[in-house]
Amino acid sequence: MIDRQGPAPSPAGSHAGAAPDPDARRRRPEAERRRAAAACLRSLLPELRPEAEAALGRAEAVGFLARLELWFPDLHLPLDALYGDRHDTDALAARLVRAALAAAAARPAPMRELDRRREVHPRWYQDPRMVGYVAYTDRFAGTLRGLHARLDHLAELGVTYLHLMPLLRPREGENDGGYAVADYGAVDPRLGTLGDLEELAGALRARGMSLCVDLVLNHTAREHPWARGWLAGDPRYAGFYTAFPDRTLPDAYEATIPDVFPDRAPGSFTWVPEARDGAGGWVWTTFWDYQWDLDHANPEVFAALLGTVLALADRGVEIFRMDAVPFMGKRLGTNCQNQPEVHDLLQALHAAVKLAAPATVFKAEAIVAPEDLVPYLGGHPRHRPECELAYHNQLMVLLWSCLATRDARLAVQALRRMDPIPSDASWATYVRCHDDIGWAISDVDAAAVGWTGAAHRHFLNDFYSGRYPGSFARGALFQENPETGDARISGSAASLCGIEQALDVGDGGALEAGIRRLVLAYAVAYAYGGVPLLYMGDELALRNDHSYLDDPALAADNRWMHRPWLDAAAFARRHDASSVEGRVFDWLRRLATTRADLLALHAGAPVEVLVLDDQRVLAWRRRHPRSGTFLGLANFAEHPASVDAGLVRGLDTVLSSDGQVRVQEGRAHLPALGFAWLAEP
Repeated sequence: MIDRQGPAPSPAGSHAGAAPDPDARRRRPEAERRRAAAACLRSLLPELRPEAEAALGRAEAVGFLARLELWFPDLHLPLDALYGDRHDTDALAARLVRAALAAAAARPAPMRELDRRREVHPRWYQDPRMVGYVAYTDRFAGTLRGLHARLDHLAELGVTYLHLMPLLRPREGENDGGYAVADYGAVDPRLGTLGDLEELAGALRARGMSLCVDLVLNHTAREHPWARGWLAGDPRYAGFYTAFPDRTLPDAYEATIPDVFPDRAPGSFTWVPEARDGAGGWVWTTFWDYQWDLDHANPEVFAALLGTVLALADRGVEIFRMDAVPFMGKRLGTNCQNQPEVHDLLQALHAAVKLAAPATVFKAEAIVAPEDLVPYLGGHPRHRPECELAYHNQLMVLLWSCLATRDARLAVQALRRMDPIPSDASWATYVRCHDDIGWAISDVDAAAVGWTGAAHRHFLNDFYSGRYPGSFARGALFQENPETGDARISGSAASLCGIEQALDVGDGGALEAGIRRLVLAYAVAYAYGGVPLLYMGDELALRNDHSYLDDPALAADNRWMHRPWLDAAAFARRHDASSVEGRVFDWLRRLATTRADLLALHAGAPVEVLVLDDQRVLAWRRRHPRSGTFLGLANFAEHPASVDAGLVRGLDTVLSSDGQVRVQEGRAHLPALGFAWLAEP
């Protein structure tokens, strides 16, 4: 039995003594830390060379050892910062290297071949042909085997990687949409088996598509074998989770930790009577009471997670969406997000995986403030590789803000203020995802355009929930907090763009505007900078799905309204140019096809957001040394707009919502809710 409230507070436990300095080893001079890593590598190589040749053969061993020399500092330095005050860093690093060697030896031949190709082309994920598709397996195709019949559909859309939402075996009953994992080593039996997953990965590779899956790093379900072993006192899982004997430290932590789900799961700790050898304890549960936070201060947790990643990579997973990574580091007096330990953990995990499976990349699920986001892509004062990809949450939020206000000034201000990302990293740009939309609007950015951050966030909630007069949106508030007024928004992209409302009232003009909004938002996401992600159903303009209300396990979570089942009738209309589905599908296909031929849309090409004299228009420019300049223009207003004609001089329209960009009287004109992609001929 578990309880967020627990027993009445007991007297304060004994927590006397000065706390250790968590940054002491991290503050050691960089040169000193690198010398320690180099010395460790020198002592390890003579032992490891014959082991690698025996396990891999001479040619493969040469490659493994070359990777080791390249990545070892990125493994050793963060391990030392994380664990060096209590553990032998050299011994730990050597053990993890050998785990990577064993995984490399077990790697199937097709994955080794992919590794070779990716080592020749290490930035493959930045190619302009990259387009992602995000779907729930059951809602898109029923099962993993059923997905094979959907691959032609993905190919039509230009998809080159498929992200399947949580598919590892979850706990029974309520499971946070699959993010309460009960077994990392098994697939949800309702979807298939690990063998089915491996077969699907092979079918995707044969089509030039990569498989992406979710890996929850911050927590497991309370039913996970690690959690059960920890409760049972199994020494293999000692220290995998955290339990406090009384409320002293939980109260101290919660004084600065914001609630993730304030209405249904307030607080960050749950009373578990079985913990601490049956004496009971407050277990750390940041999200739901059945999701127990792993204690990442324990190197055995790191080793166990590394084994999980390597096993799945050997099954054919190429991209790992690292879920809830900001929460892995816990520090008293902070919000327990984005702490230095998080970046150490990701850097070390990334380096260890690169040793065994160099074809693999990480995608950070870090929905945080812009200044906290860039470090997940390695954007530190000294570049530290962590994740190759990260969600551009800021761009997504700003797109919805632009559509509601018909004003691009906030987007221009916020995007121009963001720090650049390393050249070998890429954004994942998107319009919609499976989650609610939290309005990450900075007070600083809002003030810069004469707005108030809190008031604008409140306006966006009112607008997209349909409360604001004249709103075209059909969304719903999620996790509304009556005390603070905070809330987030649920709803499908099509419904938030006005398509659902227009169809309900039979307004052809409003329907045209809704379709143009949806296409406009995706036109920005496909060309802004990074890898665009298409959320399942958006290509068919699927509206809110209220069938979740019929399932008691889902009815309390309105995010399921934008996690629709694939509508067979809508799917059949995707090639009917007269239908809503056909119009939107054709636009998404054209965006991908056009994008594939534009070198300037390589994710490594920097983005420059331009300041214009028309506040309704967002303009961004990108340059590639081999193809020259690209210019994107997006008019978020329901009436025409224009920009200085000098911006488009020397550029041809390669794709536009309304044909060639018209230049007249020194202005380049954009139609209502129109976009244009222009490039050097």
